[in-house]
Amino acid sequence: MDEPSVDDAGVEQTLTGRLLVASPELGDPHFARTVVLLVDHDESGALGVVLNRPSTTDVSEILPDWHLYATPPQVVFQGGPVGRDSALALAARSGGRGEEDEPLGFRHVSGGIGLVDLDSPAELVAGLVTSMRVFAGYAGWGSDQLEAEIDDGSWFVVDAELGDLADDDPERLWERVLRRQPPPLAIVATFPDDPSLN
Repeated sequence: MDEPSVDDAGVEQTLTGRLLVASPELGDPHFARTVVLLVDHDESGALGVVLNRPSTTDVSEILPDWHLYATPPQVVFQGGPVGRDSALALAARSGGRGEEDEPLGFRHVSGGIGLVDLDSPAELVAGLVTSMRVFAGYAGWGSDQLEAEIDDGSWFVVDAELGDLADDDPERLWERVLRRQPPPLAIVATFPDDPSLN
């Protein structure tokens, strides 16, 4: 994934393309044990999608032209609490190419991942992607809101991998992303769902 730019004081300017992994202490039920891929982050705020909340709605029910191109499980994912009546799709480009050679209907986010224009004909993008997920809704933060939540310890910021978008067991993604981190963060993956039972 692309490295965030850093200013003269060593402060990250963008987290676009990075993962937010919910801390076990994060109390918001919308985000408990979630993994969020940030698709946009700048001084005005941030936008991301939850990668590990599959729904029971098949992609074919809402986007029949895109069903065959969705990575299994071919269901719509709950991308976040905002704009649940709209859909967006993320895809990994074959070869992980960058924004310099974007095909029509694809907008580069970071590394080989990009947003797919679901209003485009599916065949324009289909042969160029290795995995694709469809999300209903997204997560959004206003200016400085996400930074405050990170400072409060609500989120861990880690690098994304292309495979995160196509994980075949998305409901265990939170644990797997944490386990691949160096200690002590890897230990967080062992926290029980309900710490009071420990």
